[in-house]
Amino acid sequence: MSRPPISAYIMTFNEAEKIVDAIASVRWADEVVVIDSFSTDGTDRIAEEMGARVESVPFHTFGQIRNTAMDACRHDWIFSLDADERCTRSAAEEIQRTVDLPDAVDAYFIPRRNWYLGRWVMHSGWYPDYRQPQLFRRGALAFDSQAEVHEEYTIQGTVGYLTQDIIQFPYMNIEQMVHKMQRYSTLGAEKCDRQGKQGGIGKGLLHGLWSFFRHYVIKLGFLDGRAGLMIAVGNFEGTFYRYAKLAARQQNWLKKPPSHP
Repeated sequence: MSRPPISAYIMTFNEAEKIVDAIASVRWADEVVVIDSFSTDGTDRIAEEMGARVESVPFHTFGQIRNTAMDACRHDWIFSLDADERCTRSAAEEIQRTVDLPDAVDAYFIPRRNWYLGRWVMHSGWYPDYRQPQLFRRGALAFDSQAEVHEEYTIQGTVGYLTQDIIQFPYMNIEQMVHKMQRYSTLGAEKCDRQGKQGGIGKGLLHGLWSFFRHYVIKLGFLDGRAGLMIAVGNFEGTFYRYAKLAARQQNWLKKPPSHP
């Protein structure tokens, strides 16, 4: 008897440089669905040429887009992959063996190994980097559609952990890291505002310094060399700007100056 079919979905926005390798790594799946938020660099066309089914969906929040992606999948087992991730052969084989088990649980976390600044990052809180279940039964996972960033989810059923790594190339260069930090700090400020939190420069500095210390010292980021230092600095900046942007929103710092008398 053949194993249960698996849907793989990938969310994209202007990922023309990454989508080819991402799709190629999940060709073993029974369908590949690309949820594209109206890319302007041809990502959707490239994905279709590679045989993926492309659904164009406007982006509002990460929670909303993930729920939409799961609804678009046709099979009862779903594997999620980001455009900057690659499913290794060993991970693909483990996934296919797992869904065929009579005692398979409902959702599985999968370890991710990150490559950044010319090295594998094995500390800094980046390994095994279980961000959310990436293999799950339909209906076992639901995301908070209000979650702007760092998707919040609930799991219905039992949870397990796979052992074979997928790999991630989070940033092609330092500019991408800075761009993502700016985007996520803005989304984080919006989330904090919705939750009734208060911003401030001093608060941002204190939280940012703690974030740096946690990643570089407590999570042993110093053992990751230059990559660990950049990750810690990036977390400091992202945290600091989140609270600064929150204060700017709440206190209307960006209003026009008063007219001259």
